[in-house]
Amino acid sequence: MLIGLDPILSPQLLCILRAMGHGDRIVIADANFPAESCARKLVRLDGVDASRALSAILSIMPLDSYVDDPAITMQVVGDPEAVPEAVQDFQRIVNEVADAPAQITTIERFSFYEAAKSTFAIVQTGERRFYGNIILTKGVISV
Repeated sequence: MLIGLDPILSPQLLCILRAMGHGDRIVIADANFPAESCARKLVRLDGVDASRALSAILSIMPLDSYVDDPAITMQVVGDPEAVPEAVQDFQRIVNEVADAPAQITTIERFSFYEAAKSTFAIVQTGERRFYGNIILTKGVISV
């Protein structure tokens, strides 16, 4: 245990977040996401929902303020304008917790899978709400 860190931030996840550089991306994925087949590095947070994982990660990781889309979610198949409950929750968390709040953007499902394959790591949660997936781009910490 460490002072000030959310206890769901495991040693493996902390190592990954610390190793990431500016512009590297990480996925927080729901329980249905094909994480094993997409991930270069995989961290499992079974029993933790995606919103809790997002809040914990954004409490220590800066969100990139130099890109147009630092937070990306998957569009609803057949209704790309829909905003699922999980994504509404994600936007609230980004607004409240991120050091550089941003509007979440969306991309088509298979484009999201392809983008996930090139991320630094995937954090697979126990999230059961549909579309509980988000890609975050790491920013910089100014001195």
